[in-house]
Amino acid sequence: MMDARTEIKHVEGSTCGWPASARFAAEVAAHDTTPRMLARNAREAPDLVAQREKEFGIWTAYTWRSVEDHVRRMAAGLAALGVAPGDVVVLIGDNRPAWVWGEIAAHACRAKSLGIYRDALEEEIAYLVGHTSPKVVIAEDEEQVDKFLGLADRIPSVGRIVYLDPRGMRKYDDPRLISIADLEACGQAALDKDPGCYDRMLAATRADEVAILCTTSGTTSHPKLAEWTHGAFLGHAAGYLAADPKGADDEYVAVLPLSWVMEQMYSVAWNLIARMKVNFPEEQATVTADLREIGPTFLLLAPRVWEQMAADVRARMMDASAWKQAVYHWGVRRGVAAVEKGSRSRIADTLLFSALRDRLGFKNLTSAATGGAALGPDTFKFFLAMGVPLRQLYGQTEALGAHTIHRADDVHHETVGYPMPGVEIAIKDPDSEGLGEIIVRHPHMMTAYHRNAAASAEVFGSDGWFLTGDAGYLTPERHLVVVDRAKDLAVTSTGVRFSPQYIENKLKFSTFVAEAVIIGAGRPYLTAIICIRYPVVGKWAEKRRITFTTYTDLSARPEVYALLRREVEIVNASLPEGQRIRKFVLLYKELDADDGELTRTRKVRRGVIGEKYGSIIDALYSDAPHVDIDTVIHFQDGSRQRIVTKLKNESLDAPAPGTGRA
Repeated sequence: MMDARTEIKHVEGSTCGWPASARFAAEVAAHDTTPRMLARNAREAPDLVAQREKEFGIWTAYTWRSVEDHVRRMAAGLAALGVAPGDVVVLIGDNRPAWVWGEIAAHACRAKSLGIYRDALEEEIAYLVGHTSPKVVIAEDEEQVDKFLGLADRIPSVGRIVYLDPRGMRKYDDPRLISIADLEACGQAALDKDPGCYDRMLAATRADEVAILCTTSGTTSHPKLAEWTHGAFLGHAAGYLAADPKGADDEYVAVLPLSWVMEQMYSVAWNLIARMKVNFPEEQATVTADLREIGPTFLLLAPRVWEQMAADVRARMMDASAWKQAVYHWGVRRGVAAVEKGSRSRIADTLLFSALRDRLGFKNLTSAATGGAALGPDTFKFFLAMGVPLRQLYGQTEALGAHTIHRADDVHHETVGYPMPGVEIAIKDPDSEGLGEIIVRHPHMMTAYHRNAAASAEVFGSDGWFLTGDAGYLTPERHLVVVDRAKDLAVTSTGVRFSPQYIENKLKFSTFVAEAVIIGAGRPYLTAIICIRYPVVGKWAEKRRITFTTYTDLSARPEVYALLRREVEIVNASLPEGQRIRKFVLLYKELDADDGELTRTRKVRRGVIGEKYGSIIDALYSDAPHVDIDTVIHFQDGSRQRIVTKLKNESLDAPAPGTGRA
């Protein structure tokens, strides 16, 4: 069994069978900052496509020469605005080529770049700006500009706000505002006056200077900011490329936020080092169509996106004919069974999966990855059965993102693979079963948390080991298995040990479950708070002529409780007796990052859930048949909605309505 515990407590990437390759490391050694790497590409491959952006349904390509031209003008323009070495430049908005240009332009000024999630609220922005004191903000559009203008004198350091999209901006007269066109015009004027100024800026950049501030997930409090030097950022990317090589013929679609560590790795570092083409979708709503048009060879999606895709496929099958549904279910069963035996089902691929890959835009994939959180094993096996060359990776922002990944010839859904070249993994203080805290070490770690020496000291142990806070173990084959956050591993009052995340992921494989939170630490049994997947459950209800008006109304319907009860019972059947869910409620709203319930990378903030929904949790451990709810939901646009409802306390020890079971 791959998940067998072992006496192995330490493994080095150099011993894990990765192909020997020093090409990317040599390129980084010769061109050791992001602007220098860009200059190399513009010099050696000026007419090669570097990026594409879709706007109004049309793809616009940017060559390496044009990308560097934009960066030159923006860098000179930022310098003219007063950006100096050591300053901070903030970027916020959707994924756009101009974000990457602005980031590299800031680095050319020897300033630090800080990406902020596009859906961040004003209070989150105020904290990050107050913590970093940026001089300039590069904001995508009116929506993002409004957030900064609304903070008024709370962000005194911000002297200029550069906006990319001019639509809706004419009504503003704030002197801090400047369009990207005007910024580039200012930069061009500076270059005309002093043609050598950019080359001198380029020569002054240093590999050991901090280039990027990257937010951590912040599962317990405000996010911390990891400091990455040019050398660490590009150096770690080169090590990753040795494990999963890419080149100028590879196509990548940038789906995840550029403020996230892994999107930085692919859309910036891999793009610069390997010249992998990066394609920026028009908007989130067009991603599926954009994937089909580009046909990427490589793709990274967060677990929630893979889960959503799997759920969407199953939801679409609900509208198919009985014959097509039968073929689908037969094909999935056969395909997954083959994966579990280490092979592929050719007949299932011919009849089902080949068409699915084409529909999803996956037909050209030679490599795909998931990371940022655990992906449920059922979802993982579903995509492997489909023929998606999916590999699980594992890492932290502090360690420059991913540092373990499966080898292409050695993929196991229950592990996160081997440490990459140059990376060491160890298990600290393992118990009798080999389970302990995962620690990692490699030459390209963050330097520190920005302006937080105490927190930096807490996470680095002796000899440069980073303490991840995750619990895991190494298999006899030296694969790493990540169980859960160490602090989240729990024991019931009856002594049953369990991983909430593991059970939650099994629940989320259901077409009808969007999110789940398992409770049970110090309690006599396990319970769950479940959020329905509203579009899918809504479609299911409409087909059965079940009337509803809102998410709250639908989630309270007895038919929906019966549906979700069956899903929970399926999961329970795969779990040991002590780890089975005894009771659950269907929450009256979706968990939301804006309410502090999830991080911006969609990880559950368990402390917030425990505090905010304490009365619901207490009811799950009582004999009360339901929980009375009278609360107010605050929306991002400032509006409010009062929710008055009853949540059924569904007990799986009691017979389901109409079954007569004891």
